[in-house]
Amino acid sequence: MAGISLAQAQAQLDAYLAAETAVLNSQSYEIAGRKLTRADLESIQRGITTWNSRVITLTNSASGRTRSRTVVVGG
Repeated sequence: MAGISLAQAQAQLDAYLAAETAVLNSQSYEIAGRKLTRADLESIQRGITTWNSRVITLTNSASGRTRSRTVVVGG
């Protein structure tokens, strides 16, 4: 994730969440004979999962919490 800041990741997550809300409110509609269909909900939800993971990883890195552990075997 080099080059992606926490703010950028959060902005992407926010955009995906807004897109999900828009799709859930109206997947498609028609005005004056022209039909508009919004993006695929499944694709948006995959994006939410991806960006949520990145936000969590970057937040944990910024606060010094990582998942790596040091194990010493022997004695």
